Amino acid sequence: MRFAFAGIDFLGDVFETFLARGWEPVKLFSRPCDSIYDFNDVTLSRARSLRLPVQMSRILPADLAGLKAMGCEALVVAGYPWLITGWERHIPHAVNFHPSPLPLGRGPYPLFQAILDGLPEWGVTAHALEPAFDTGAIVAQKRFALSGAETHDTLLSKCQMAAKELAAQLAEELPRLWAEARPQGPGTYWPRVTQAQRTVDWNGSVQDVLRTIRAFGSIEAFAQIESRYVYVREASGWEEPHRYRPGTLVHRHRRHIVVAARDGFVQIDGWSPYAPGSARQG
Repeated sequence: MRFAFAGIDFLGDVFETFLARGWEPVKLFSRPCDSIYDFNDVTLSRARSLRLPVQMSRILPADLAGLKAMGCEALVVAGYPWLITGWERHIPHAVNFHPSPLPLGRGPYPLFQAILDGLPEWGVTAHALEPAFDTGAIVAQKRFALSGAETHDTLLSKCQMAAKELAAQLAEELPRLWAEARPQGPGTYWPRVTQAQRTVDWNGSVQDVLRTIRAFGSIEAFAQIESRYVYVREASGWEEPHRYRPGTLVHRHRRHIVVAARDGFVQIDGWSPYAPGSARQG
């Protein structure tokens, strides 16, 4: 099947899976990335090795007409930020890979919230494109369990692995799955997390603090330790009665910092200095 791919490295294995199943690519649509949190160098390199035309701007009606002229039969979207509408007049199938078990978790990037909420299960959904984000009929879905120690990075890997499985399934059975797609019905929309949600609250319990840090993983949570601000990516902790004010730096050895929480202590093992005005403020 001839297809176009719209996305970045975040779910770039979806692109590779369709290629491995013998689908014929006609064009890559991507977007500018900051090379801090978002990357597309692998996807762009792969497209160029295949001598595909690459477009870094938003898909417009003329681009969809161009895909029709190329004989494109499917538009596969994964990690693309712009709404795509009007494709029905030009392409038989248009599918988006979304990293949530829709209709739960519509929105730009729900992984952080899934861990902040302590959910026991998560998933990835392939759905038909609709005029509103993440609302189209479900073409295929894979769900999986979350552990009590889940981090952003382990959840991201689980989503990427599930997306590859869904891509393999669609590559073999898209016409049937498309015909059997089921409407989502009512759902929930999760906006981008706020700076407050990303910030460690030392007045919380040790488990609350560790959950916040795990939710952002290598993306890093934000913390104030007395008068200093830092980004935090890795920590452990223990419960223990104490008389320290929450947020107090109680011990330090080399790069290891121990800070008081409400009901114990949190040892920060992976952190970096806060840089005002940096892109990492997100």
